[in-house]
Amino acid sequence: MSFEALPERLAQVRAEIARRAAHPVTIVAVTKGLGIDAVHAALRAGLPDIGENRVQEAVQKQEEFGARSPELGIRWHLIGHLQRNKAKLVPGRFELVHSVDSLALATELDKRASGLRVLLQVNVAGEEQKSGCALDEARPLARQISALGNVRLEGLMTMAPLTDDVEVQRRTFRGLRVLRDTIKEEDGIWLPTLSMGMSGDYATAVQEGATVIRLGTVLFGART
Repeated sequence: MSFEALPERLAQVRAEIARRAAHPVTIVAVTKGLGIDAVHAALRAGLPDIGENRVQEAVQKQEEFGARSPELGIRWHLIGHLQRNKAKLVPGRFELVHSVDSLALATELDKRASGLRVLLQVNVAGEEQKSGCALDEARPLARQISALGNVRLEGLMTMAPLTDDVEVQRRTFRGLRVLRDTIKEEDGIWLPTLSMGMSGDYATAVQEGATVIRLGTVLFGART
């Protein structure tokens, strides 16, 4: 698969971000289902933040880089659902885990990792097929996770429904931002990171306050 169009696509994404927001936005290049060449292409384009959905696929790619990952400046993100029995593979491998959705998973990571940065995934739209804690569970969960000794709760993550309806997207992203602000005001916990927005809805997410967006197709093209 050729990634020659990546620099041009990235320039378009950055221009769209600049139109929508004045705050810094980190672009995570999602390389799931793509080979190691996609990671090299992202690095050449100036995208050191690499996102993977599955732990085992990420580990395979990381092992191909070996000790060179830090030298190359790669920051690995785990963005997909994480099963508790895979928690042992996470420490020392990921810059940020976006998908912590329960106290049990957070506690399992806390046993194994020191200083691991995590996000609480919230199912703002209440979709049955999506991972993430329920909206009404998020505040108590945030309090419990932030009290753990080793993992560091840095923010929140969500996914909007798969739709072209911008207002549906907007309600979801705004809901996460309002939740973050409520947690700050009511619970005294500041969570600066809002990971929300993918290839089809990142512009709306940025407008609603996303600080991290997770992009695959819009950068690399459709997967074959």
